Amino acid sequence: MIHDSGTEYLASNRKRVLLFGMSGLGKTYLSNMLREAGDWFHYSIDYRIGTRYMGELIADNFKREAMKVPFLRDLLLSDSVYIGSNIAFDNLSPLSTYLGKPGSQTRGGLPFDEYLIRQAQHRTGEIAALLDTPHFIRRADDIYRLPHFVCDSGGSICEVVDPDDPDDPVLGTLEQHLLLVWIKGSAAHTAELVQRFDRAPKPMYYQPQFLDHAWRDYRMIKGLREEEVDPDDFIRWTYARALAHRQPRYAAMARRGVTVTAEEVSEIRTPDQFNTLIARAIDRRTGDSAPASDPACLHRKDA
Repeated sequence: MIHDSGTEYLASNRKRVLLFGMSGLGKTYLSNMLREAGDWFHYSIDYRIGTRYMGELIADNFKREAMKVPFLRDLLLSDSVYIGSNIAFDNLSPLSTYLGKPGSQTRGGLPFDEYLIRQAQHRTGEIAALLDTPHFIRRADDIYRLPHFVCDSGGSICEVVDPDDPDDPVLGTLEQHLLLVWIKGSAAHTAELVQRFDRAPKPMYYQPQFLDHAWRDYRMIKGLREEEVDPDDFIRWTYARALAHRQPRYAAMARRGVTVTAEEVSEIRTPDQFNTLIARAIDRRTGDSAPASDPACLHRKDA
């Protein structure tokens, strides 16, 4: 870890943390709160993926659909209209929509093979965005003069790294520059997270082997052919399984950093409280006593 004690973390004038865990447990909430307070740079992995690494794919998908409409087709062919993605830190719908859901095309689903292609594109983009983190740490300091840095990672970070490999290149890069912080949910959060995901799905990447087993098992249990699969029902079912699948992977990643609970995060309202929580998490890890509160910290978002 880049900090040996909570006291050292609080005294640091260059606080750098990476938040990871399932979507819906507070990563983006904390990142927005820190950014809006003043001295924190907010780097969103999903935003970076959707703008830098998959932006053209997303826009082309919009154009592909627009070309099916004669009125829009003529305007596109004459360069009379511009179609692009309006992705934002708090609105990742363009990326989620592009990734799609496998199943019946009459219900808005994708052929499973096409879904796998888009999943692979996301994996490539996520790894690249994670490896961009040191660049944005330097950018935050050099351009914006913001000393503190929070990386809001996607929920699928544990799928694109090998947490049990001490030489994993992505984790190795990240832990050299940031404190890894796992926001740990409990069994009580599972139903709520599934419902929240159903209302507002976020970009999700699944390892090919996990996804292949889920696709096969779902259709076997339901007795459905591929063209009969309800895309929404499948993605809900798969997300619920992913919660259990990811817990041990997150836990392995947390051995390289610290752990806070979703309950603890829900009580955070200020950067001071956040810093105190992180310092206590470090001391829980190292066995030291709890530190005092941090002086007031005060952002800007970018990616």
